[in-house]
Amino acid sequence: MVYEERNKWSALIVTLITTIVYVFVVLKAANGGPLTAVEWWPIMAWTIGVSIVATIVISVLWGIIAGIFDPDGVGTSDQRDRDISRMGDRVGQSFIVIGGLGVIVLSAFDANTFWIANTMFLGFALSAIVGGVASVIAYRRGLV
Repeated sequence: MVYEERNKWSALIVTLITTIVYVFVVLKAANGGPLTAVEWWPIMAWTIGVSIVATIVISVLWGIIAGIFDPDGVGTSDQRDRDISRMGDRVGQSFIVIGGLGVIVLSAFDANTFWIANTMFLGFALSAIVGGVASVIAYRRGLV
């Protein structure tokens, strides 16, 4: 597995786990009450911070382990890696746009800040997940 693919897998796994954990923590904090009553922003901030740190740590550790077994292949990328990365980013960015449009619509209707922020958070999460899945599939099947 090449450097870029390991990083995509790391980000994909961490994003899936932290997004699911975020949803469960917010639902638990609501305790059957309205979601808008939950103090969501510290939970979201911690989720984002943990996600970034965990992705970096996993990527570094996985790189070290890979470097032990294949010292020549660590940290190298080629044109194929760059093409796959661009394609994954393009696929993922569509969900950022969808999330942004959702935020605009919610803002136009004076929705609660909880819904506005979580719509954008979901857009970012879906962007990372769908873009990561597209990249991983491209590594396995190739670009068409």
